[in-house]
Amino acid sequence: MATQSRIEWTEQTWNPTTGCTKVSPGCRHCYAETMACRLQAMGAPGYQDGFDLTLHPERLSQPLLRKKPTTYFVNSMSDLFHEEIPDWFLDEVMGVIRRTPHHTYQILTKRAERLPSYFAHRACPSNVWLGVSVEDRRYGLPRIDHLRQVDAHIRFLSVEPLLEDLGPMDLERIHWVIVGGESGPKARPMHPEWVGNVQRQAAAAGAAFFFKQWGTWGADGRRRGKKANGRVFKGRTWDETPLPATLI
Repeated sequence: MATQSRIEWTEQTWNPTTGCTKVSPGCRHCYAETMACRLQAMGAPGYQDGFDLTLHPERLSQPLLRKKPTTYFVNSMSDLFHEEIPDWFLDEVMGVIRRTPHHTYQILTKRAERLPSYFAHRACPSNVWLGVSVEDRRYGLPRIDHLRQVDAHIRFLSVEPLLEDLGPMDLERIHWVIVGGESGPKARPMHPEWVGNVQRQAAAAGAAFFFKQWGTWGADGRRRGKKANGRVFKGRTWDETPLPATLI
């Protein structure tokens, strides 16, 4: 079933597929892989194969059963545009999305190169917020150009984990920028000046800025619990969204 999310920028998660494979440095300490292994050990339905890519057609109907308008993060435990997910299954997912216009669907991918080809002859549903992960310059920044080629109602970036200073960014026609540091025992630190560079460019481009977390390493460069490090940047909490907060 779709589940309540602990992710700060969404409400519920919907996973019509689970499992993935690593494609870039942001994947190194994948939280979804760790969680899938735990769920497999617990005998949770749908995780018999651990983190192997698995289609779950039985989950497609889940959003249809919920009448209350809800913001769903699609595939928190996978990547919807993984190269092994066939177009016909993506069409099934998009069909459910179109049939539930009262919901909002946030889709995030690291396989950004597939976006222009898939949507070349398909309209992106108006209730989809389409995003790409941007963790570094080499792998992350090129994804923005692929995203920009899709006529999505909302285009967003998940700059998490932010692994280095991104330098100049082209944020034209990007509506929302989320930034966060890495969590966990092997987390890599994120420096305040890296965050500041992204925040300034988001403001200059008119994009909403959401600071999700510092993660394991605080703004002072010290390692401590994620909750202790908090979400404050430049003396405030940044919860900007591209639409009024009541819609997310």
